[in-house]
Amino acid sequence: MPPGTEPKASHFPRRNRIISGCALGTLVVEAAERSGSLITARFALEQGREVFAVPGSPLDPRCRGTNRLIRQGATLVKEADDILAELKAQLVGPLAERRKSPFSAAPAAQLAESDLEAARKKVLELLSPSPVAVDELVRQCQLSPAIVLTVLLELELAGRIERQPGNTLTLL
Repeated sequence: MPPGTEPKASHFPRRNRIISGCALGTLVVEAAERSGSLITARFALEQGREVFAVPGSPLDPRCRGTNRLIRQGATLVKEADDILAELKAQLVGPLAERRKSPFSAAPAAQLAESDLEAARKKVLELLSPSPVAVDELVRQCQLSPAIVLTVLLELELAGRIERQPGNTLTLL
C-alpha cells in the first residue's frame, strides 16, 4: 500500500505473503484457530518455505493453531538451534560463499578543492529561503550527485541549510 494508507485487516495477508516469500522459513510462536499467523504459514508452504511452530498448552486457545501446525508436519521448535539445524542445508552454497568473501567498497572519489569550491558557489546560488528539492538542485547544478551531496552535507553541518519534509532544503 502507498505510504499514508490507513492500516486495514484486509491488507495484512498481502503484506505477509511477500514477507513469507522473502524468508527461508516462517516461525509461528502463538496462533489461535483462526489467526493471521496461520495465513502466513499457509503462504510459506505454498511458496516452498519451511514452517516452524512453538508448541503450547493444549488448554490454551491461543496455542491451538500452532499445535495443529505441528500435527500437520511443521517443525517443532524449542530453541533457535532447532531452526538453524533445519535450514543448515539451505545456508550452504551461494549464500555461505558470499558471506565468506569480505566486502570491499569502491574507493571514494577524490574531489579536487577547486571543483568543490566551484560547486559550493553554484549550489549557494540556487538555494534560497524557499524550499528546493535536492533532486532539482542536482539537475540545475549540472554536477555529479556526489559533488552536490558533499556540498550540501558541508552546508548542513555548518548550519547554513535546513532539511525540510519532502527531501527539500532551505537556506538559513
